[in-house]
Amino acid sequence: MTETAVPPPAEARVAIVCPMANEEASAESFVGQVLAAAEGFQSVRFFAILDGASRDGTRALLLAMAKLEPRLSVVWAPENRNVVDAYKRGYREGLATGFDWILEIDAGFSHQPEDLRHFLAPMGEGYDCIFGTRFAKGGRISDSSLVRRMVSRGGTWLANLLLGTRLSDMTSGYQMFRPDALETILARGVHATGHFFQTEMKFHARDMRVAEVPIHYKTASNSLGSGAVFDALIRLFALFRQRFAPAKR
Repeated sequence: MTETAVPPPAEARVAIVCPMANEEASAESFVGQVLAAAEGFQSVRFFAILDGASRDGTRALLLAMAKLEPRLSVVWAPENRNVVDAYKRGYREGLATGFDWILEIDAGFSHQPEDLRHFLAPMGEGYDCIFGTRFAKGGRISDSSLVRRMVSRGGTWLANLLLGTRLSDMTSGYQMFRPDALETILARGVHATGHFFQTEMKFHARDMRVAEVPIHYKTASNSLGSGAVFDALIRLFALFRQRFAPAKR
């Protein structure tokens, strides 16, 4: 990656990307807590990405909140076909700010706003990507079935085995990127249509400077569709074929 100056957290400008759908009960509290956790940054913009998957009053609630909270931007993206499109739209919004970091976080308190504090120390240490982990010291999962825990741990083990990566958590979100790192990852290709895209992104960061920090993940749903598992396996073996090819710059 290109060597660029890394500002300490107090001087950093951070764009926060958060796809949201049917979060009417918790959206206002969640956004407020995330912004409170980010008070130590020089500048913050929170991008709430919504599309047709959200059928309750989440959008109207956030639009009303944005009138009073200038750090909140509500992005309506009806063209989204799946959850990955929502994240990609958020990444584009974050990159367009020209800020120092792009933070990805899931809504509904599956990711805990207070865990943002764990990202602060690595931000000033020259890393390109900072990944949240549920499985390293200090990380954990709650409100989750044994099957979901096994899938997450097994997915990490299999991904590391096939892809040559060495992360303790290859399937989680809650992560920060320097803009040039995120642009490179996206250019290398994010093709999954389900949450396996998180593994794709970590694979594409295999030659970058990365750190892991502990997070507490609360599972929003214990369901795991067979289509999502099939998509993940197809994409995993596609990445395996790329493993020994030079990474695109």
